[in-house]
Amino acid sequence: MIKNYLINNSHKHASKWLVLLIDVVITIFNFFLAYIIRFGITLNFDTSNLIYQIPVVAALSALSFLLIGSYKGVVRHTGMRDAYNLFLAVTVLIALTGFLMVSSRLSLMPELLNIPVSIICIHYMLNIITLTTSRLIFKYCYYYVKSKIGESSRILIYGAGDSGLITLAAITNDSNRSSLSVVGFIDDNSQKIGKTINGIKVYSSKAVNNNFLTKNNIKEIIVSIPHISKKRLSEISDDLLKLPVKVKIIPAVNDWIDGKLKVSQIKEIEIEDLLDRAPINMDNQNIKRELDDKVIMITGAAGSIGSEIVRQASYYNYKNLILVDQAESPLYDLQQELLSKGITNFTPIVADIRDHQRVETIFEKYRPNMVFHAAAYKHVPLMEANPCEAIKINVLGTRKLADLSSQFGVDKFVFVSTDKAVNPTNVMGATKRVAEMYIKCLHKTSKTKFITTRFGNVLGSNGSVIPLFKKQIAKGGPLTVTHKDVTRFFMTIPEASQLVIEAGTMGNGGEIFIFDMGESVKIFDLAKKMIRLSDLRYPEDIDIKITGLRPGEKLYEELLADTENTLPTYHKKIMISRFDDNDCANVKDKIDDLCIMNLLNQDHQIVGKLKEIVPEYISNNSTFESIDKINKDTVQTKQEILA
Repeated sequence: MIKNYLINNSHKHASKWLVLLIDVVITIFNFFLAYIIRFGITLNFDTSNLIYQIPVVAALSALSFLLIGSYKGVVRHTGMRDAYNLFLAVTVLIALTGFLMVSSRLSLMPELLNIPVSIICIHYMLNIITLTTSRLIFKYCYYYVKSKIGESSRILIYGAGDSGLITLAAITNDSNRSSLSVVGFIDDNSQKIGKTINGIKVYSSKAVNNNFLTKNNIKEIIVSIPHISKKRLSEISDDLLKLPVKVKIIPAVNDWIDGKLKVSQIKEIEIEDLLDRAPINMDNQNIKRELDDKVIMITGAAGSIGSEIVRQASYYNYKNLILVDQAESPLYDLQQELLSKGITNFTPIVADIRDHQRVETIFEKYRPNMVFHAAAYKHVPLMEANPCEAIKINVLGTRKLADLSSQFGVDKFVFVSTDKAVNPTNVMGATKRVAEMYIKCLHKTSKTKFITTRFGNVLGSNGSVIPLFKKQIAKGGPLTVTHKDVTRFFMTIPEASQLVIEAGTMGNGGEIFIFDMGESVKIFDLAKKMIRLSDLRYPEDIDIKITGLRPGEKLYEELLADTENTLPTYHKKIMISRFDDNDCANVKDKIDDLCIMNLLNQDHQIVGKLKEIVPEYISNNSTFESIDKINKDTVQTKQEILA
């Protein structure tokens, strides 16, 4: 019965008038108690005065509480502010009773209301102690009964520092999450282990095991460590995810609502939290200077990287954003997003970058100062099966866009490339490498500064592995991994986009900027971690299926070709690739031939030409491996003839 009452009425609060009545009753009792303390239990004084004084004190106390509003606080969420209000109310009461005493001695009030100074002082101290204590007793009794009888989720907080205490306060004071009960803290600081904070014990992380969790009926662990590094969070989560509990995390301090942590912001830890990268700094003076009063064109503006470049560019004092994409619906969604933020100085344009006349019209009308070229076909297996389309967009489209940028005097052209362009094993990577080579050559004869940025996978981008795993987990599995040893670099979309913009601002033309991708991640381990994060077990609840490498797929990605090395820049996460210059006249002729050959839609002939332009392009797990075999046999035959 008590249990049901707690559940059904946990959201209700005691009436403020009831609280006022109780406070007045306590004040009256304290006034009587003050006389007992002063004159003894025998009440060795004229008690007839009390008959007149008590109603007056009751009226004055009610007036004091009404003036300060101390009765309005929710009792079970009593905090320092409530205690301060009680202190003010009691001080006002004592001031009024003191005024009453002085008035009676000056014969302005009846002699019966002459309250001794000692009684006023004792009454003051008793009120401060008992009123505050009554609030705290009710508060802790409520939560004790609720945790013992109500249906509460018993949790631990990882981190016994200031952030842990803030998390505890947020949980304790949140009326909407009355089902949470904090059992203890976890901390690695030996000076805190075994001690109590606010009556809650601090445990060592080594002491938290299956037996401990079962014994204490722990359901959740909240990681509450501010500014925690990705590596440290990953280490903690690896240990906690082995235990039968839900692991949650508080958001970064900057994301707290009005500077305060809300329980609703505490979320279950996700794989993005463990792979997260450096925070993005929008107050970048270099970018501000570069984009100030500029017309900026972004191709592929509705894509993962393109749309984030748009969002970040919109923070600065640009003149106009020209958003070009052939995908109508995603471009519309981006348009609505910008308008909802009050951003209006942009122009969405549905266009195909392969359409020379259409793109030329855009350049003629808007005269962009900077071009960020993010439009591309990027899915490796699809492009392996459709090499003609990959060349149309990634090579022909880039060539037309770069030529028009040069023709119309664009200041800077920033090309978004990929790590798959390094020692490519697939059509997609080879086409991006050809595009890199073309704009490198074009830079030598153009006033436009052509800049290339190269990086690996981005978290949450369209078609990336993490959204795929989430969908597979939602369907009950299995998760599909192409090879048990396959690894990939990961970067967040906001970080990659900011580095693209910043590389564009620092580039003088002709560079290939390489982004620091951190450590590579083993996809099989990533899959297992995502299963554990979903409160499932591998392989009991959900399995991982090895499907074999897809056409053109590598086991390991690279950011530098064999002939390249890097130079540092002022930005610790951006490096410049140095590589041997190509015979640009020869490269341009071959690319022209490739674009003409592409009209024939003969896949093997086209890929053969790609391999001629990019000698390091060796197909892997692909039907085009036969071309490599023919080329190898041809070279061997020539060597035998020469020998």
